[in-house]
Amino acid sequence: MRELVYYAAVSLDGRIAGPAGEFDFFFAPLADEERSAAYNAWVDAHYPEVTPTAVREASGPADAPNLRFDTVVMGLGTYRAAYDHGIESPYAHLRQYVLSTTLGPVSAPEVTVVDRDPVGLVRALKEEDSDLDIWLCGGGKLAGVLLAEIDRLVLKSYPVLAGAGVPLVEGGFDPGLFTVVDRQVFDNGVTVTEYARA
Repeated sequence: MRELVYYAAVSLDGRIAGPAGEFDFFFAPLADEERSAAYNAWVDAHYPEVTPTAVREASGPADAPNLRFDTVVMGLGTYRAAYDHGIESPYAHLRQYVLSTTLGPVSAPEVTVVDRDPVGLVRALKEEDSDLDIWLCGGGKLAGVLLAEIDRLVLKSYPVLAGAGVPLVEGGFDPGLFTVVDRQVFDNGVTVTEYARA
């Protein structure tokens, strides 16, 4: 059975975005291109599908194969980062599911808006016959709803304190134990850690 993998950038204090959805503060450690070269190369080599389609087309092989994911699940707050700028299909190289009770359908054929039962959706996706996993792109509220369904975490921990904002997981108290599978430390201060549910 394929897995739900929560792949996210996170600040040192556990925020995936600022109070108004800001995420540009994550870019500061990447400003030094020389110190970030190894990090960028590692992400491109291991998770090419997490790069938005427009960026793939502008900066590299747009047809790079999907290595880890063929499907992405996201909440409305995450989707709005693209949608509010006229981009209905930010990851056209993936099947995209947006969980929202207010958005309604969109015209992009690879985007499905789902207005109920995120747990049921994820369980059905896990049962599909595929060698690739499902990417939980965000946000914190959706991660809280899907907490029991998250099989792996891949956290890109950036050396920045946000102070406030959207937590990695928002919701009730429901401890779950994970074990470290892999950890990469890069010259720009970013640490990428993969965890598997124990």
